[in-house]
Amino acid sequence: MSSPSHPTERRAIIDGCLAMNRLGINQGSSGNLSIRVGEGFLVTPTSLPYDEMTPDDVVEMGFDGTYVGARRPSSEWRFHRDILRARPDVNVVLHTHAVHATALAVHGRGIPSFHYMVALAGGDSIRCAPYATFGTQDLSDHALAALDGRLACLLANHGMIVLGGSVKAALALAVEVETLARQYLLAQQLGEPVILPPDEIARVAEKMRRMKYGQPLDDRDAPEDTARPRG
Repeated sequence: MSSPSHPTERRAIIDGCLAMNRLGINQGSSGNLSIRVGEGFLVTPTSLPYDEMTPDDVVEMGFDGTYVGARRPSSEWRFHRDILRARPDVNVVLHTHAVHATALAVHGRGIPSFHYMVALAGGDSIRCAPYATFGTQDLSDHALAALDGRLACLLANHGMIVLGGSVKAALALAVEVETLARQYLLAQQLGEPVILPPDEIARVAEKMRRMKYGQPLDDRDAPEDTARPRG
């Protein structure tokens, strides 16, 4: 029996799914993950516990909606397909039912710029897409609109989606979005928090870009405002 194609990416999907639960941003097998490969993508199979998943179980799909393999793709394959097809700037789509992000989403609320770290998601807010039944084209269409110019969104009465160049980057952003959701919920106990204006978030985003904020630096990349040694 021949080995499945893209073994590195298949392993990365399994490791990423296990990490979602280990990091506390997902429960059971409710989340899903995809990675762009060649002219299509790999996506988690439906209804299979992560700790039982093998590389052969990961499903390879084309952007035409066809797939190969013994397993059926995640019920959410449509938004994975549509996002990767529409967003050549990203390689990974990660979906979770993180507790605090979902608590906001069940009220149809996104996350405004109450904290400057919202800028990591690509704008001055993390939008909440309108509700649609899971696995439907309507849900995919709503998610695409909420992700316009963004790397993260919430899904009403559902969960969150984050995008990244790698599984590691997507996981890191998902943790940040869940942290922001928790902070926002806590802050609201004292009333509506102060919201930073769009021009400040734009300044923060530009500074993050120059500093390669959240990205590994090599020795040649000295970020702005880095302290310099004496002598």
